Amino acid sequence: MLLTSFFPIILVTLLLTLALTPAAILAARKMGLVDRPGSVPHKRHLRPTPMTGGLVLIVTTLVLAIRFEWWGNLRLLGITVGAMLVFAFGLWDDRRNISPPMKIGGQFAATVVVLLAGTQVRLSTHQWINILISVIWMMGVTNGFNFVDSMDGLAAGLAGIAAAFFMLVTLESGQAELAILSAGIVGFCMGFYFFNLAPAKTFLGDSGAQQLGFILAAIGILYRPPDYPQLASWFVPIMVLGVPIFDMWLVVLSRLRRRRKIYLAAMDHTYHRLVGLGMDPTRAVYAMHLVAIGMGFLGFVSLNSGVLLGNLIFAMVVLAGLMLFMIFERLYRDPDAKLE
Repeated sequence: MLLTSFFPIILVTLLLTLALTPAAILAARKMGLVDRPGSVPHKRHLRPTPMTGGLVLIVTTLVLAIRFEWWGNLRLLGITVGAMLVFAFGLWDDRRNISPPMKIGGQFAATVVVLLAGTQVRLSTHQWINILISVIWMMGVTNGFNFVDSMDGLAAGLAGIAAAFFMLVTLESGQAELAILSAGIVGFCMGFYFFNLAPAKTFLGDSGAQQLGFILAAIGILYRPPDYPQLASWFVPIMVLGVPIFDMWLVVLSRLRRRRKIYLAAMDHTYHRLVGLGMDPTRAVYAMHLVAIGMGFLGFVSLNSGVLLGNLIFAMVVLAGLMLFMIFERLYRDPDAKLE
């Protein structure tokens, strides 16, 4: 398939998202699916805001599944069913604020579905190691997008950037089905971004942010660069999804270091730290988007640099992330240090 074949998919999912979101906003208000300002300290939006991202995304995904008959592709069917599970538990959490073990349980069940459908990493000759890495990756990226969804437009923009990279490279690798799914995510993110820009008219909610992370994590596992040894390509999905991964580890390590509960929200994410260091809020969002674009380009530069140099570049990126973590920890103090 040619690249131009995917433009109609992006356009249709963009228009579908633009059309569905206003209706979803009305439905969310009637259902009480609303994020209220001040309900916890880090929620500082000015008015009650409906959370519709998950609903619109799952409808968009199902439209793609029906149009391209994914029931004939076990892996894509597994991703779709898994996304439905993530959506269901995320919606439950948006509505009722379920316990962390229940939330993790839903993510684990969805991950088991994609594993049974054949989506898993193949880095080791030992199957249990592959399964363990797959579970950690799927649940890690799923939660990474939930963590990074800390400001209007941030998570949707990061997901759209990652999906655009995956669309281009899966097309090159001959994985047309993954390119179609990625194009659908690009269209959704473009459409939703219109309503999610500050001041947001609607939020992704847990059901939307986790869904985006789950789908992109699965695409990252299934992507197979053509004519490249695995030792030269394994780090590419990590680079493409590097910003939400960094944000999650920043928060987790910082809270463990301070002996705080990981699952309770606070203003200690990358975005909050950038603003705390004096950066304009809108510019902080765009800066994180720009870093995501740069990380994606660097990932594919590394892919074409050979095994030794490619892994060296990746190691230098990890080292830069550790240095940034130390800078954040040293210079920034969360004004709301007390957790809810």
